[in-house]
Order: sequence, then C-alpha cells, then structure tokens
Amino acid sequence: MKRFAGATLIALIPACSAPPAAENATEIAAEDIVSGSIFLTAETRDLQEDNFANPGYLWVDRGEALFSKAPASGEACITCHEAGLSGVAATYPAYDEKAGRVLNLEGRINQCRVTHQSEPAWEYESEELLSVTAFVANQSLGAPVSVDVSGPAQDIYEAGRDYFQTRRGQFNLSCQQCHTENWGKRLRGDTLSQGHGNGFPAYRLEWESLGSLHRRLRDCDLGVRAEPLPYGDPLYVAVELFLAARSNGLEMESPAVRR
Repeated sequence: MKRFAGATLIALIPACSAPPAAENATEIAAEDIVSGSIFLTAETRDLQEDNFANPGYLWVDRGEALFSKAPASGEACITCHEAGLSGVAATYPAYDEKAGRVLNLEGRINQCRVTHQSEPAWEYESEELLSVTAFVANQSLGAPVSVDVSGPAQDIYEAGRDYFQTRRGQFNLSCQQCHTENWGKRLRGDTLSQGHGNGFPAYRLEWESLGSLHRRLRDCDLGVRAEPLPYGDPLYVAVELFLAARSNGLEMESPAVRR
C-alpha cells in the first residue's frame, strides 16, 4: 500500500483489469485467486518475463556465485545441493522441527549457514541474503505454491491471519481491507493486488532495488501509519505463512517486477 497524505483513504475507483471484490469479504474465492502480475502494465509484465532485462536477475546471478563459494570455515551450499533446489522455495514458509518454529526461506538459508557452515547469519535485507534467497527462489520459477499449514504450523498460520485482518495505525486499516475487500480497484495511480507473496524477493520500481516480502510488509504498515515490525520478526513470518497458504496453486514468479 502506498503512503498518502489524507487522514482517510481516497475513494477506490474500479479498475478495468479485474472484477471488483465483494465488500466485507473475509476470504477470496479460490477461483478468483490471481497473481499480482496481472495488474502490471504490459511493459512491466514484459520486463518481468525477460530474463535479460529483468533487473532482479542481477541478484539471482550474485546469489548463484555465493551459493557456489565456500566460506572460510565450511563448505559451499552447492556441496550439499549439487542437484539443485527445484520446487523447494514453493513450499516455504515451513515448520522446522529442529528449530521448533516456522522458518521462511531467508530463515532456512541462515539456519544452514550457521549450522552447516559455522558462519554467522546474514543480516536481513543484506545483499548477500537477498541474493541467495533470490537464487534459490528462482529455481522454483513456475512451480505452484504448495505450503502446508497443518500440525504445529496451524497456530502460526492463525496468528498471521489475525495480523492480516486486524486494523492498525492512525488510519485504522487492515491488510484485508485493501487486499481482500478491494482488490482490483484503484488507489490513486495503483491497482490494489490481492497481496500474494509469490513474486518475492521482487524488484520494485519504487525501490529501484530488490527487496524481501518483509520489506513490503513494513511499507504497508508505514502506509497506514503503524509501527512496522523488525525484519524477520516471527509475526511477519506468520503473515508470510498465511499469505503463502492463501496463494497455494499460484506459480512462483521470483524475481518478479512490481511497482
């Protein structure tokens, strides 16, 4: 959600690219689930689909190099994952029994780095973590999102859904009001998407950089004038799990291009 100066949302004008959502809907019907890429202009969509022009591939290439480079105190990632990680990113976030919690892809990469490489975790939103995450995510390009929220992940999923549906900030707005109740409508110059994370890490034209889904969540919280959570916060991981389950079946698009 973009920042805006008024104390209330401006009127939402129906967009021609998607049908208006049902008012006060708590869920989006399965047959209406669509990726944020359908709301892009044709030019931006072409940019996303061009592996040479898409700037997100700069991070994918850096990630591939880091994936193949052995740190001073351990072996390279590729030593264990020589066969690649096709489809793996489409299953994250996921509950990890050893950690006793849900890990997103960034958390899993850092867990491997600490446990198997005896290296310190990379800082969230660092170029290194963004690059390796983008490389791993890109190996699942086109794979359907398939996230499991059963068992011990269920409570985390519920916490993420609660956060998504709770009003917050000076504007007293919830994520749901934009991305469930009003998707496909315009907010100033933007069309509201359904808020799926299947394209992240993504290159946002507004950022002129690649960024994680948590960066986008922080932007949304700031947009409603709420205090954002820290990067990697367990509650943001819970929101990420909820969004992933909500988008099950959509194709992975990272590195997507978004406005």
